This record gives sequence, C-alpha cells and structure tokens, in this order.
Amino acid sequence: MTKEPIEFFFDFISPYGWFAAERIGALARCRGRTVAWRPILLGVTVRQAMGLPPLLETPLKGPYLIHDAARSARLYGLPWRPPSPMIFSSVAAARAIIWANVRGNIDVEALALALYRRAWAEGQDIATPDAVADVAASISLDGTQVRAALESPGVKDGLRTTVASAIERGVFGSPFIIADGEPFWGSDRLDMVERWLDGGW
Repeated sequence: MTKEPIEFFFDFISPYGWFAAERIGALARCRGRTVAWRPILLGVTVRQAMGLPPLLETPLKGPYLIHDAARSARLYGLPWRPPSPMIFSSVAAARAIIWANVRGNIDVEALALALYRRAWAEGQDIATPDAVADVAASISLDGTQVRAALESPGVKDGLRTTVASAIERGVFGSPFIIADGEPFWGSDRLDMVERWLDGGW
C-alpha cells in the first residue's frame, strides 16, 4: 500500500515554517514518504479567518517571538539574518510553489528552501515577482518562465484555492503538518510527527 504524503502547510513570512521546512523532507524520506508542499497566507488564516493581529505586532508576544526565532535558529544550526522588515508579502513566493506543484517535474523542496534561505538566512527580498524569479534561477529553473507564471490566472486561482481548502481543514498557522489525518501545529511538533508516523502512541 502506498503511504500517504505528509502535508506541510507553511508561509514564507514564518521563520518557524523555515525551521520545519529544513527538516520535514528528511523526516519523510526516512519513512518512505513524500511531502506535499502547501503554501498558505497567514494574512488570510490569522487576520481574516481568525480575526487576530499579526504575531509580530502583538504586544509582549511580538518581542518574544523575535528573540525566540533567533534562539531557535541557533538550536537548529541555521544562519540567522532575517529580512527587514520581518513582515513582508509572501504572495509571489507562495505562487511559485503553486506553479512548481502544478508542473510536477520540479524539485519543490529545493525551491521552497531556496526561497526560505534567501529571506531568513540572507536577509534578502522575496516579496516581489522579480526577486522570486531570481531565486528560481539560482537553482537552475527558468527565471523568465517563473516570472510569467506568477501572474497567470491559473496560478493565482491555485493559491486562493489552496488557502481556502487549508482553512476548511482547520489549518491556521505556519508550519502546520497533517500526517495520516492527524494535525500538528508548530516546528516544535516535528518530534511528535515522527512518533505519530512510527506508531509511537
């Protein structure tokens, strides 16, 4: 029987999404699984669906998260050079993942990690279509083709559909993982995901 993919929901504005993205592929491969990369937009799930302000703009919690993200990067051995500002539009980057999923012959993990690293390890822009196309070109994809795809109606509709479907299934944060129907929220839940997949409890 073919094992179901691990569904990985993420937003590029979330450093915690990056921390989990760096690990989820290896976790899946060790168990004979694949990862279904599902971009979401926290501006829709958090602000519109839940009616909450962005975490970084929340009193007390915002400063803590900035401190904790830097600490978490050190824990995972990742370089930490966040973009400025730390809140940016992730729509273009999310559309690139939608395009890669539709193409079917693209290493989606490589593209997602390249985008994440450009933003959070190098402190560079991934908010504009040109910046996203540049990242795609850096991993030997056709940047011109990617740039055009970001404006295509099919890709735009694909992102809207993916976000709406995620909300319908109860997805609200980044990262959010669904493994064999079981939901897990947060990069610190990957150990639980592993145990769940291994039948640990």
